[in-house]
Amino acid sequence: MAVTSVRPVGAHTPTSGGLAKAALPYLDATGAEVVQVYVSNSRGWALPPGDPAQDALFREGCAERGVPVFIHASLLVNLGSPTPATVERSALTLAHALRRGAAIGARGVVFHAGSAVDAGHAEAAMRQVREALLPLLDSAASTGGPLLLVEPSAGGGRSLASRVEQLGPYLDAVDGHPGLGVCFDTCHAWAAGHDLAAEGGMTATLDTLLATVGADRLRLVHANDSKDLCGSTRDRHENIGKGTIGEPAFAELMTHPATAGVPIVVETPSEKQLGHAADIATLKRLTP
Repeated sequence: MAVTSVRPVGAHTPTSGGLAKAALPYLDATGAEVVQVYVSNSRGWALPPGDPAQDALFREGCAERGVPVFIHASLLVNLGSPTPATVERSALTLAHALRRGAAIGARGVVFHAGSAVDAGHAEAAMRQVREALLPLLDSAASTGGPLLLVEPSAGGGRSLASRVEQLGPYLDAVDGHPGLGVCFDTCHAWAAGHDLAAEGGMTATLDTLLATVGADRLRLVHANDSKDLCGSTRDRHENIGKGTIGEPAFAELMTHPATAGVPIVVETPSEKQLGHAADIATLKRLTP
């Protein structure tokens, strides 16, 4: 049955043993209406070619269910790094994810905004972002491939974009290219200092996001509670309503006009048997 939710809710999904073999049963068991996967090692540079048979089964299975697909690129990606080899590998990793995304019918490829690492490297880091992203964005646009979705970080370490206002210069670096969308992560925003737990805090943050990037850039939300305090710059996810952000903030998330039509993925700690089912159910309950 095709998903018809205004705000489809799903999860980052395991793929061990085969993309379709692992992910499709997980979607059905958890009630997921959107899926996010890795197509390479989350903490490595190896770029596996994928299994065409599994790709086809996964793509067809998600299409039958009406489930939108997203890829999360390796966590090592850092286009702002002062180390040339890291920048080169990061660009190759994004190119690989875009190719794999086209093969499995993905809407977007999420990547972290990155860090300049050194204080004196900030200006050069943004030039690197421009030089690496523009060819990828142009190529994906020309072939109708997935969007690239920049995800602000949790802050710290000379981040190129952690608070949502910092997405403005990031988009300016690529001349506002239409192929670059945004992924908003609640735990990252909280860690970067957005007080989502205050009454109206989530609403104010999303309002600022829209004012910064425009109404059409937000293409994916990562809904994660946090184990840490606001402004900690620590990215430690907690189950929805069990952490320091709290359930009322997620109720604001699920009713804000900015998230209408935007898929929402949980990347929370998962139970051995039920996976992300409880967090998916909680967010659906909070949806009007």
